[in-house]
Amino acid sequence: MTFKDMIWPFLVFSIYITGGILTFSGFALILFMKGKDLWGWGEGHTVGYMFVFTGFLLSIFGVLIMRILRNRM
Repeated sequence: MTFKDMIWPFLVFSIYITGGILTFSGFALILFMKGKDLWGWGEGHTVGYMFVFTGFLLSIFGVLIMRILRNRM
């Protein structure tokens, strides 16, 4: 495989890893930042919920695309 063939798998794997990081950081925000302002974005636990659900979506998207790429390459 050439470098050009490996661009999509690296991109999708990085999306999957980013989803995992967002998920666990969202859980940390929910647990530890309840009732505290987070840089003017809102309360920490509400931003945490957004991180958790966005992380879940990115992780699911990454897994699905990795499965598709595995069958196509």
